[in-house]
Amino acid sequence: MTLSRRMLLASLGAAGLCGPAAIAQGDGGIPLRQRAAARGLVFGAAAATYQLGDSAFASALAREAGILVPEYELKRGVIEPARGQYDFSGVDLLVAFARAHGMAFRGHPLVWHHRNPDWLDSALASRDHTLLVNYITTVAGRYRGHMHSWDVVNEAIDLNGGRSDNLRETPWLKAFGPSYIDDAFRTARAADPHALLVYNDWGCEAGENDRFRAVTLDFLEQALARAVPIDALGLQGHLAAYGPQVDQKKLRAFLAEVKSLGMKILVTEHDVDDQGGPYDIALRDRAVADASRRFLDVVLDCDATVAVLTWGLSDRFLDPEGWREKLFEGHPRRLPLDADLARKPLWQAIADAFGRNA
Repeated sequence: MTLSRRMLLASLGAAGLCGPAAIAQGDGGIPLRQRAAARGLVFGAAAATYQLGDSAFASALAREAGILVPEYELKRGVIEPARGQYDFSGVDLLVAFARAHGMAFRGHPLVWHHRNPDWLDSALASRDHTLLVNYITTVAGRYRGHMHSWDVVNEAIDLNGGRSDNLRETPWLKAFGPSYIDDAFRTARAADPHALLVYNDWGCEAGENDRFRAVTLDFLEQALARAVPIDALGLQGHLAAYGPQVDQKKLRAFLAEVKSLGMKILVTEHDVDDQGGPYDIALRDRAVADASRRFLDVVLDCDATVAVLTWGLSDRFLDPEGWREKLFEGHPRRLPLDADLARKPLWQAIADAFGRNA
């Protein structure tokens, strides 16, 4: 992939930055990216191109994040709006921003059952295998050598789907059968040989989800037995401050099993939902931080863990109403920085987790 000077300058201009010297450390201590790097890890966040137009946020992102993942721009509905017509402009802008600020970059997702273009479902009725492999070859091949990791297949497990193999009834499964997963990973390996190839899912975190953990382990073991090149498990890390909590003993045992398979572990989409909490913001922030710390202390104790990413860095871009139905004033508070880009107790919990495990 070749990034033009024009695109690089555009990304810097959108951020309101002139280069590394313009990145302030800010108040409140060492940025998360440096704390993670001190123990051989990488910390980062999801971001979208429109957010880079907010210069204050872009500066905070460059300061705190050592790896960047597109929030929307690598979903197939954005990349291939019409069959065979690709739009990489958003991804290229984010890649340019990451390069300019010494960040790694990761791809999400190559194969998912959501956020696909409208034309894809009807096209898959033909069972044309090129709809799977050509897309992966084109997209992963374009960024060959530039990706830290790829979420190759996202959320393929469904315990409630009624299938004996516990696979989700997706358009991919209907068109190609279970082998679509093997084909996706093998195609991604050929297209980008040195990137970490990740199976990404949610459900392994909460203490009550014993069956999901067991099914995930079985899924990974069987795939590896077929020589499918899955390098890592992505734990999305979506938690709830006032919902099911992490059972540290169960999570620790599960991660040890994943490590025993020779796999790496990434936290790919961490946030903590504060819905259902009290009106008092300080109490909600503390509950959010406590839930995160309980999770990360275990994850970072496992030396197979290589990265922690949050799904967004600041509450600034979250919907302040909608799902919350105006129960509370202000924004939802599930990310490390608040809407004014101030570091919150969640930021401190992540910082402390990196420090304790240094």
